[in-house]
Amino acid sequence: MTTLLLIRHGESEANRHSRFAGQIDPDLLGRGQHQAELTARYIASNYNIDKIYSSDLKRAYKTAKALADLLVTNVITDKNLREIYAGKWEGERFDDLRNKYPEDFDVWLNDIGRARCTGGESVRELADRVFNALGSIARKNPGKTVAVALHATPIRAVQSLIQFGSLDKMQQIPWVSNASVTVAEYDSGTWTLGDISIDAHLAELKTSLPDNV
Repeated sequence: MTTLLLIRHGESEANRHSRFAGQIDPDLLGRGQHQAELTARYIASNYNIDKIYSSDLKRAYKTAKALADLLVTNVITDKNLREIYAGKWEGERFDDLRNKYPEDFDVWLNDIGRARCTGGESVRELADRVFNALGSIARKNPGKTVAVALHATPIRAVQSLIQFGSLDKMQQIPWVSNASVTVAEYDSGTWTLGDISIDAHLAELKTSLPDNV
Protein backbone atom coordinates (compact mmCIF):
# COMPACT_ATOMS: atom_id res chain seq x y z
CA MET A 1 0.00 0.00 0.00
CA THR A 2 1.18 3.52 -0.84
CA THR A 3 0.20 6.44 1.38
CA LEU A 4 -0.11 9.89 -0.16
CA LEU A 5 -0.28 12.94 2.11
CA LEU A 6 -2.13 15.58 0.12
CA ILE A 7 -1.06 18.98 1.42
CA ARG A 8 -2.90 22.12 0.42
CA HIS A 9 -0.53 25.06 0.04
CA GLY A 10 -0.21 27.71 2.73
CA GLU A 11 -2.03 31.03 2.56
CA SER A 12 -1.15 32.93 -0.61
CA GLU A 13 -1.51 36.53 -1.74
CA ALA A 14 -4.60 35.50 -3.74
CA ASN A 15 -6.15 33.87 -0.67
CA ARG A 16 -5.63 37.00 1.41
CA HIS A 17 -7.36 39.19 -1.19
CA SER A 18 -10.18 36.71 -2.00
CA ARG A 19 -9.09 36.23 -5.61
CA PHE A 20 -9.47 33.13 -7.79
CA ALA A 21 -5.85 32.18 -8.36
CA GLY A 22 -6.21 29.28 -10.78
CA GLN A 23 -2.86 28.90 -12.56
CA ILE A 24 -1.54 32.41 -11.96
CA ASP A 25 1.40 32.25 -9.60
CA PRO A 26 0.96 34.27 -6.40
CA ASP A 27 3.50 33.70 -3.67
CA LEU A 28 2.94 32.55 -0.12
CA LEU A 29 2.35 35.27 2.45
CA GLY A 30 4.39 35.33 5.64
CA ARG A 31 1.58 33.52 7.44
CA GLY A 32 1.41 30.99 4.61
CA GLN A 33 5.12 30.26 4.95
CA HIS A 34 4.68 29.83 8.70
CA GLN A 35 1.76 27.46 8.07
CA ALA A 36 3.96 25.46 5.68
CA GLU A 37 6.69 25.19 8.30
CA LEU A 38 4.23 24.04 10.99
CA THR A 39 2.82 21.41 8.62
CA ALA A 40 6.34 20.27 7.75
CA ARG A 41 7.05 19.72 11.45
CA TYR A 42 3.75 17.89 11.92
CA ILE A 43 4.45 15.54 8.99
CA ALA A 44 8.08 14.92 10.00
CA SER A 45 6.95 14.04 13.53
CA ASN A 46 4.22 11.62 12.43
CA TYR A 47 5.33 10.00 9.16
CA ASN A 48 8.44 8.59 7.54
CA ILE A 49 8.44 10.40 4.20
CA ASP A 50 10.10 8.70 1.24
CA LYS A 51 9.51 11.32 -1.46
CA ILE A 52 8.01 14.77 -1.90
CA TYR A 53 6.08 15.90 -4.98
CA SER A 54 4.50 19.24 -5.75
CA SER A 55 2.63 21.33 -8.25
CA ASP A 56 5.11 23.61 -9.99
CA LEU A 57 3.22 26.76 -8.89
CA LYS A 58 5.09 28.74 -6.24
CA ARG A 59 2.51 28.53 -3.48
CA ALA A 60 2.53 24.73 -3.59
CA TYR A 61 6.25 24.35 -4.28
CA LYS A 62 7.25 26.55 -1.34
CA THR A 63 4.88 24.58 0.90
CA ALA A 64 6.57 21.36 -0.20
CA LYS A 65 10.03 22.89 0.13
CA ALA A 66 9.45 23.65 3.80
CA LEU A 67 9.15 19.89 4.34
CA ALA A 68 12.02 19.09 1.98
CA ASP A 69 14.33 21.51 3.80
CA LEU A 70 13.43 19.93 7.13
CA LEU A 71 14.12 16.43 5.80
CA VAL A 72 17.13 17.53 3.73
CA THR A 73 15.76 16.20 0.46
CA ASN A 74 14.38 17.53 -2.82
CA VAL A 75 10.96 18.28 -4.31
CA ILE A 76 9.81 16.67 -7.56
CA THR A 77 7.54 19.09 -9.44
CA ASP A 78 4.70 18.06 -11.75
CA LYS A 79 2.60 20.61 -13.66
CA ASN A 80 -0.26 18.08 -13.75
CA LEU A 81 -0.77 18.77 -10.04
CA ARG A 82 -1.62 22.43 -10.73
CA GLU A 83 -4.82 24.14 -9.68
CA ILE A 84 -7.63 24.35 -12.24
CA TYR A 85 -6.96 26.60 -15.24
CA ALA A 86 -9.63 29.20 -14.59
CA GLY A 87 -9.64 31.07 -17.91
CA LYS A 88 -11.34 34.46 -17.54
CA TRP A 89 -11.71 33.94 -13.80
CA GLU A 90 -7.98 33.95 -13.09
CA GLY A 91 -7.04 36.74 -10.69
CA GLU A 92 -10.64 37.94 -10.33
CA ARG A 93 -12.19 38.64 -6.93
CA PHE A 94 -14.76 36.03 -5.92
CA ASP A 95 -17.43 38.70 -5.44
CA ASP A 96 -16.89 39.95 -9.00
CA LEU A 97 -17.26 36.50 -10.55
CA ARG A 98 -20.90 36.31 -9.46
CA ASN A 99 -21.61 39.58 -11.31
CA LYS A 100 -19.46 39.02 -14.42
CA TYR A 101 -20.17 35.33 -15.07
CA PRO A 102 -23.39 34.60 -13.17
CA GLU A 103 -24.43 31.40 -14.95
CA ASP A 104 -21.04 29.69 -14.95
CA PHE A 105 -20.21 30.77 -11.41
CA ASP A 106 -23.60 29.61 -10.14
CA VAL A 107 -22.79 26.10 -11.37
CA TRP A 108 -19.43 26.34 -9.58
CA LEU A 109 -21.12 27.28 -6.32
CA ASN A 110 -23.98 24.79 -6.46
CA ASP A 111 -22.87 21.84 -8.62
CA ILE A 112 -19.10 22.17 -8.81
CA GLY A 113 -18.53 18.70 -10.26
CA ARG A 114 -20.24 19.87 -13.47
CA ALA A 115 -18.66 23.32 -13.54
CA ARG A 116 -16.38 24.85 -16.13
CA CYS A 117 -14.47 28.05 -15.50
CA THR A 118 -15.44 30.57 -18.20
CA GLY A 119 -12.86 30.19 -20.97
CA GLY A 120 -10.94 27.64 -18.94
CA GLU A 121 -10.78 24.08 -17.68
CA SER A 122 -13.73 22.04 -16.44
CA VAL A 123 -13.66 20.41 -13.04
CA ARG A 124 -13.91 17.05 -14.81
CA GLU A 125 -10.79 17.85 -16.86
CA LEU A 126 -8.98 18.95 -13.72
CA ALA A 127 -10.03 15.81 -11.84
CA ASP A 128 -8.83 13.53 -14.63
CA ARG A 129 -5.51 15.36 -14.86
CA VAL A 130 -4.77 15.33 -11.14
CA PHE A 131 -6.12 11.84 -10.39
CA ASN A 132 -3.99 10.39 -13.21
CA ALA A 133 -0.93 12.19 -11.83
CA LEU A 134 -1.55 10.87 -8.32
CA GLY A 135 -2.09 7.38 -9.65
CA SER A 136 1.23 7.57 -11.46
CA ILE A 137 2.98 8.76 -8.29
CA ALA A 138 1.42 5.94 -6.26
CA ARG A 139 2.42 3.27 -8.78
CA LYS A 140 6.01 4.58 -8.90
CA ASN A 141 6.29 4.41 -5.11
CA PRO A 142 4.77 1.10 -3.97
CA GLY A 143 4.73 0.67 -0.21
CA LYS A 144 6.08 4.17 0.40
CA THR A 145 4.75 7.29 2.09
CA VAL A 146 4.77 10.29 -0.22
CA ALA A 147 3.96 13.94 0.48
CA VAL A 148 2.22 15.80 -2.35
CA ALA A 149 1.69 19.57 -2.20
CA LEU A 150 -1.11 20.87 -4.39
CA HIS A 151 -4.28 22.96 -4.32
CA ALA A 152 -7.82 23.16 -2.97
CA THR A 153 -9.86 22.19 -6.03
CA PRO A 154 -7.68 19.18 -6.92
CA ILE A 155 -7.93 17.86 -3.35
CA ARG A 156 -11.71 18.37 -3.28
CA ALA A 157 -12.12 16.60 -6.63
CA VAL A 158 -9.92 13.68 -5.58
CA GLN A 159 -11.91 13.32 -2.35
CA SER A 160 -15.12 13.14 -4.38
CA LEU A 161 -13.75 10.53 -6.77
CA ILE A 162 -12.54 8.34 -3.90
CA GLN A 163 -15.53 8.83 -1.61
CA PHE A 164 -18.37 8.78 -4.16
CA GLY A 165 -16.77 7.30 -7.30
CA SER A 166 -17.73 10.39 -9.30
CA LEU A 167 -17.97 14.18 -9.13
CA ASP A 168 -21.78 14.18 -8.86
CA LYS A 169 -21.76 14.93 -5.12
CA MET A 170 -18.61 17.02 -5.01
CA GLN A 171 -20.59 20.03 -3.72
CA GLN A 172 -21.16 18.08 -0.48
CA ILE A 173 -17.43 18.05 0.28
CA PRO A 174 -16.02 21.07 2.17
CA TRP A 175 -12.88 22.87 1.07
CA VAL A 176 -9.77 21.83 2.98
CA SER A 177 -7.91 24.53 4.91
CA ASN A 178 -4.55 26.05 3.99
CA ALA A 179 -1.56 23.81 4.78
CA SER A 180 -3.83 20.98 5.91
CA VAL A 181 -3.05 17.31 5.30
CA THR A 182 -5.45 14.79 3.75
CA VAL A 183 -4.47 11.12 3.72
CA ALA A 184 -5.16 8.98 0.64
CA GLU A 185 -4.08 5.34 0.37
CA TYR A 186 -3.56 3.34 -2.82
CA ASP A 187 -3.45 -0.45 -2.93
CA SER A 188 -3.54 -2.47 -6.16
CA GLY A 189 -5.63 0.08 -8.02
CA THR A 190 -7.99 0.87 -5.13
CA TRP A 191 -8.05 4.21 -3.34
CA THR A 192 -9.28 4.89 0.21
CA LEU A 193 -9.37 8.06 2.29
CA GLY A 194 -7.93 8.42 5.78
CA ASP A 195 -8.06 11.60 7.83
CA ILE A 196 -9.16 14.70 5.93
CA SER A 197 -7.96 18.29 6.32
CA ILE A 198 -5.73 17.68 9.33
CA ASP A 199 -4.99 21.17 10.64
CA ALA A 200 -5.05 21.16 14.46
CA HIS A 201 -1.29 21.72 14.42
CA LEU A 202 -1.89 25.16 12.87
CA ALA A 203 -3.90 26.36 15.91
CA GLU A 204 -4.71 30.07 15.56
CA LEU A 205 -2.93 30.24 12.19
CA LYS A 206 -5.61 28.15 10.47
CA THR A 207 -7.11 29.84 7.38
CA SER A 208 -9.76 28.65 4.92
CA LEU A 209 -11.50 29.74 1.75
CA PRO A 210 -14.44 32.14 2.23
CA ASP A 211 -18.08 31.10 1.84
CA ASN A 212 -18.48 32.83 -1.54
CA VAL A 213 -16.37 30.34 -3.49
